[in-house]
Formats: sequence, C-alpha cells, structure tokens
Amino acid sequence: MTDVLRRGRASLAFSFFAQGAAFALLVTRIPAIQDRYGVSDALLPAFLAAVPILAGVGSVSTEQLVKRIPPSRVLRWAQPVVLLALLGVGAGDSVVELGVSLAAFGLAVGALDASMNMLGVSLQRAYGRSIMLSFHAVFSLGGIVGASLAWVGAHWHLALWVSYLPVVLVLLPAALVGSRWYVDAADGSGAGAEDEKAGGGGQGLAFKLLLPLCLVMCFAYIGDSTVSNWSAKYLQDVLGSSEQLATVPYNVYMVTTLVGRAIGDLGVRRFGAVAVVRCGALVAAVGFAVVAVAPGPWVGMLGFTLLGLGLCVLVPQTFAAAGRLFPGASDAAVARLNVFNYVGFLVGSPLVGALGDLWSYRGAMLVPMVLVLVTLVYARSFETQPDRYGGGHERPRTADVGRGSNGL
Repeated sequence: MTDVLRRGRASLAFSFFAQGAAFALLVTRIPAIQDRYGVSDALLPAFLAAVPILAGVGSVSTEQLVKRIPPSRVLRWAQPVVLLALLGVGAGDSVVELGVSLAAFGLAVGALDASMNMLGVSLQRAYGRSIMLSFHAVFSLGGIVGASLAWVGAHWHLALWVSYLPVVLVLLPAALVGSRWYVDAADGSGAGAEDEKAGGGGQGLAFKLLLPLCLVMCFAYIGDSTVSNWSAKYLQDVLGSSEQLATVPYNVYMVTTLVGRAIGDLGVRRFGAVAVVRCGALVAAVGFAVVAVAPGPWVGMLGFTLLGLGLCVLVPQTFAAAGRLFPGASDAAVARLNVFNYVGFLVGSPLVGALGDLWSYRGAMLVPMVLVLVTLVYARSFETQPDRYGGGHERPRTADVGRGSNGL
C-alpha cells in the first residue's frame, strides 16, 4: 500500500511539473506568438481572455465527467491534449489555427487543473498529512524550467515550434507512462471509499459554505496575475529601473514561490493550515505595501520577493480546505473552486491596468493588498473539519494504521 501511494504521489507530481512547464512556455512567448500570426494589439486581449474562459468551462465539465469516470482518467487524456495544443500554437500558420489550438489548450487546461487537484486532495486524505503544497511547488519548478527554456528560444531566435517540439517529445510519453500509477480516491486504500460514505456520497455541495474559499482563490489569483502582468512595467515605468532589471522581479517571485511551497507543508503540519494561511496573507499584504511605497527598484524587488513567499501558500491550502470541508463531494468542490482561479486571472490584470491609468500604478497596488487581507476574515474556513476520527484533528495516516509511525 505504501508503494502504491508513493508511486501515485510521484506520478502526480510529474503531472504538476509538466503543466507548469507547458503553461510557462505559452505565456512567456506571447509576444513571439503575436508576431508569428500577426495578431493586432486590439485582438490580442480577446485571444488571451478566451483561454481562461474556456478553462473555466473545462473545469465545470470535469465536475460532470468525474461522476462517470475517475479523475485519473480525465487527467490521463487531458495532459496530452495540453501538450499537443501547445505544439499546435507553435506550428500553425493562420489565425484560425491559432484560435483552434488556444481553444483546445484552454479546455484541456481546465480539465487538467481540476483533475490534478482532485487527485492531490484525495492523496492528501490518504496520507493523513499535508502534502498539497509539495505538488504546487513542483508546478512552480516546472514554471521556472519552462520560462528558462522560453528565454533560450527567444535568445537564439528559435521558431516557436522548434522551442516547443523537444519539450513535447520528452513530456508527452513520460506523462502517459506515469499516468499508469495515478491513485484515485479509493485506489490507495479503503479510505477514500469510507470517506465517501462518511461524508455522505449524496451530500449536497452547499455553495454558501464553499464561497469563502472561492473568494480566497479569486483574490490570490488577482495578486498572482498582478505580479505576472505588471511587475516588469511597474519596475521600469514607475520605479525607473533598466529594461534588463525589470525582467528580474517575476523570476524572483517564481523562485520564492517554489521555496515557500517546498517548506509550506512542514508549516501546516507544525502550526496548522489556519496559521499558515494567515501568515501568508499578511506577508503578501506587506509585499504589496512595500511595492506601492518603494522609492526605487531594489526596494520594489524586495516587495515582489515577499509577494512570492506570501501568495504561494494560499491556492494549495484552498484546494485542501475544500477537500476537508466536503469529504464526500471533494471532486465537485475542487472543480467549482478551480473556476475562481480563472476568474481571478481574468479580473486581476485589467483591474490593475485600469486603476493605473485612471489613478496611479502605486495606488493600484493597494487594491490587491486589501483583497489579500480579506483572506484573514475567512481564515477559519481552513480549519481541519471535525470527522469520525474525532474533533477536528487530522485523520490517522493510512500507512500508519496497524503499523508503526514511520510515514511515507
């Protein structure tokens, strides 16, 4: 049983890595994609907005699919579609082909994100301890690798398909092979099936109970999209940095996100999810405040560093909290919660841009700061829910039942 869970965790971690790399390769080469297809500045926002909108559709569709087939099967086929769609973006010749590839990418990404996090939540339940942050840490690592490969392609002026093809040729077969070891809710032990009964397999998913987590997810992605879309412009135009230095904040943000997620599970196990979420929200708010008042680029860089350390814990813990809140309907909860990932992504960049134009970019940075602080109001939603194992404590680790406490 231990080997089953170990293999399931490793194979799912690789899926997170592959998704991080693919997403980074797409978003970091948007200027090159625009040039290749001759997409105008007026039309580009429509293409970019279509991807998260269709991803939301894919996530909602996955909620219905997993009623009939296990999430592992959805993930097994969604990941190859994402990778092939990425290659299609790089290899197409017309705007229509670009649109078809981006549509396929968006729909598949929604299904991929939802099913990956469904499996992550169920694996964490089987482990009986926090491991969700480790999956998102691997996603961040994939993003760093993908962004680095994109830089290489841009530096050497490689055609998009030349940059994408080797990545797809490596990741696609590896993902298909690794998919053999995915672990669904009831695969690793009887725990998943028992939880389904304990939580009430027919338990209704009360959106009112899920709403606080949806808001936290949305606010976290508003903060994340602010960094990804505006950090370079802010450092260069507002804080007066060089063009070269302006590219650094997002890389620093990604590295600190990786570090924070790599150690975050230890914090959850030691101090609890509520304390970690509160700390993350406060650190992120301080980061936005530092960015807003920074007198120069290096202080601004410090603010973006704090943002990576603070925001990185919110999204993984939100998925984990949804799994605890609805133990008998965690797949549906994760699928609906995942939609607010894309809502935040859609809202964040236009919101900051509009406020920056109408008011000031320094003032605009205070808005995501306030939204992140609202997370403190909902922090109690991240408590471990009381279950049949007793008042609000984590359930025993599957591997420890009837054994020692050596863990996995």
